[in-house]
Formats: sequence, structure tokens, C-alpha cells
Amino acid sequence: MDKSQYVEILNAAIEGEIEAHQFYLEVSQRITQPHLRDMFAAFAQEELKHRQILENFRDNEKARLAFATVPDLKVAETVDAPRLSLDMKPADAIALAMKKEQAAMEHYTNLARACEDGGQREIFEQLAAMERQHKHRMEQAFVDIGYPEVW
Repeated sequence: MDKSQYVEILNAAIEGEIEAHQFYLEVSQRITQPHLRDMFAAFAQEELKHRQILENFRDNEKARLAFATVPDLKVAETVDAPRLSLDMKPADAIALAMKKEQAAMEHYTNLARACEDGGQREIFEQLAAMERQHKHRMEQAFVDIGYPEVW
């Protein structure tokens, strides 16, 4: 993969963070439950931080990404993605967010597998780890909402 393709992929990742920010912000404005509203607003802010990280990384070749490894709970793989609507139930909103994070994680994982350049592969693996962190948090929230007996 040449540098222009690589930058193009990072630009697409930045666009993905912008879209995710907008999605979480819109969901936070639609949900009436304060806990969920605050959680989605926090996710929206995280997406802004991720955008900044990616822009810095794109613009500074010496920058490195490092995200903690979290387990993949695989909860997202057990549910269908609901449609975004004004009257979504909290569990559905979280399920949709979970599926979006799963798709992003899988996208970066596939890019890493396709990369021949070790440095680029490492970056895509780190981007997948970043998305796995979000997916993990969404899955935990989904379990908390979907299975209130765990409270």
C-alpha cells in the first residue's frame, strides 16, 4: 500500500470518527434517561478525541498509536442491528452503537490482515483495538440494560 492509499484510509477513519461523534450526539439528545444520555454524550466526546488522535497520527509520521487490549465479549455478534428511530428503546440504541463499533473493528482488522507493511499493519491493529474498546464498553452497557438482573 503506498502512502497516498494509507493517508486515504486514515482520512476515511477520521470521517468515521466524525460520523460516530454525530451519531452518539444525536442519540444522547433523543434519550430521556439521564444515565444513558450522559453515557452517549461521553461516547460522542471520545469520538472527538479519537478524531484528534487520528489527525495527529496522519499529520505526524513519527506519532504512534497505543490502545489497551480489552477482551471482545462478542455480545454484538448475537444481536441484529436495529434501525435508528426517534422512539428507540435504550437497549436498541446501545445495540445499534455496538454493531457500529463491531463493523469498524472488523474493518480495521481486515485492513491489518491485508497489509504487507509491518508498520501500517500495526497501525490498523491499533485502530481495531481502539474500536474494540468502544465495542467492549457498549457490550457492557447492553448487558447492564438488557439484563437488569445483573444490577
